[in-house]
Amino acid sequence: MLGVVAGTCTGYLVQADREPTKLPSLSQPVLAQAGGDGPEPLSAAQDRRVKTDGDLRKLLLKKPGGAKAASWLDGGGWMDLAEYADTYEKPGNMFGDLVGDEFRRAAVTGWEKGNQTVEIRLIQFRQQESLAAADTTDNDQYWADAKGSTDSWTIPGTGDGTAYVHNKPETEPGYLPLYSAEAHAYRADIAMELWVYDTRPITKAKIMDLAKRQMERL
Repeated sequence: MLGVVAGTCTGYLVQADREPTKLPSLSQPVLAQAGGDGPEPLSAAQDRRVKTDGDLRKLLLKKPGGAKAASWLDGGGWMDLAEYADTYEKPGNMFGDLVGDEFRRAAVTGWEKGNQTVEIRLIQFRQQESLAAADTTDNDQYWADAKGSTDSWTIPGTGDGTAYVHNKPETEPGYLPLYSAEAHAYRADIAMELWVYDTRPITKAKIMDLAKRQMERL
């Protein structure tokens, strides 16, 4: 015990003989803010959100020469939540699902050329809680795969994006047979849905060309 007490006392004496340590003042002069312009904002090529947060309709393919805008196309190229839900067999159920999936907006275009009709939709989600764009594409692909007499191919550069050609036409007395093809893919928060209808069989080259060019714009 005496050794511990003696050592403690010695320590206090040593500290008492030293010059007091000078610490910096807590009050510092205000530093001037750097002048000049800030960094230039990133371009759309460097920051994808610059492109996808703008007018979504501008990312849709343009109708080709000689084609006319689809007769059913209205709403200025937009589909609201209710309109998009109404494209499903059970709109009421789908409306609730889309609210839960954080539906943000949908842009749509379409054209008619001869007996061929094309429709393209870009469905954007907020994706704060789930990866809804990927889920939407998975659902679309499930139903496309479920149709009989169907061929499918992966869309290059899209991961799991898939194009489909349905070889068996829909038939109805008094009408020409109706062939169809479709493609579904997503990139980040946007799901792409594409359909082609024609009175003649639709080629793989046709649906793949449209799908690839549309996804390259996202």
